[in-house]
Amino acid sequence: MDISFKNVNYTYQPNTPFEHRALIDLSFNIPSGSFVAVVGHTGSGKSTLIQHLNGLLRPTSGEVQIGEYKLTANEKPKDMKALRKHVGVVFQYPEHQLFDETVEKDIRFGPSNFGVPAHEIDKRIPEVMDAVRLSTDMLERSPFDLSGGQMRRVAIAGVLAMDPSVLVLDEPTAGLDPKGQKQIMDMFHQLHQKKGLTTVLVTHSMEDALHYADHVIIMDHGTKYMEGVPTKVFTQKERLQAVQLDLPEIIQFLRRIEETFHISLPYKGQTISELAAELNMLLKGAGEHE
Repeated sequence: MDISFKNVNYTYQPNTPFEHRALIDLSFNIPSGSFVAVVGHTGSGKSTLIQHLNGLLRPTSGEVQIGEYKLTANEKPKDMKALRKHVGVVFQYPEHQLFDETVEKDIRFGPSNFGVPAHEIDKRIPEVMDAVRLSTDMLERSPFDLSGGQMRRVAIAGVLAMDPSVLVLDEPTAGLDPKGQKQIMDMFHQLHQKKGLTTVLVTHSMEDALHYADHVIIMDHGTKYMEGVPTKVFTQKERLQAVQLDLPEIIQFLRRIEETFHISLPYKGQTISELAAELNMLLKGAGEHE
């Protein structure tokens, strides 16, 4: 499902002393099937941006298009419910949205509320439990008896049970340890590839944006500051530092290698340990030819 913003402005509490322009003349395109990371500091407009994706907010001016659904200041889709069925949003700490007495009832709530037949939900439940790597043995348990990581996966399963075309991830790894962060992001990336989703990741993690996204949008004070392929955007140290962003650690590592050994190693998704092994082999090879 394609997404486009055309000259979008959004102002909170207009014509009051508390007026705040959160989005300013924002334009970009996200092709269907893309994995896009939206990066920026608090106050850059990231949260306001994603609330336009399922119609929680409508532009003060300009136009937002999500597939066939158009949002403007004076017009909203005739079937807003259908739009929200297509756009699944995983908010920060999604486990805080759990409320039902069993895992199964919680997962059923969303699709049932959107009119999905019970037999179709029955079919989806084992699929989404498998997708979030939870056993169906948990379905009759209270979600509040689970660990924090398991609760988060149940909440994500509830979003996936809607069978969305667009998946919006708002800091989905907040509060998790490094191992949990990687597991959750690997899970989302596999879902993205398997289902051909259009995925929009809002994150503070430059590493996640580099590793998982095929396009990145840098926000600053409500404007689009930079956008492009992560490997190109994240080499522009001075421009990033101007908006208080650092290079991803692995890009810093590659720069140090080039400065120290005058060897250029291309980034192809390797970990630092994998790059270190590559460097070791290159240096050994160089030593043998001397």
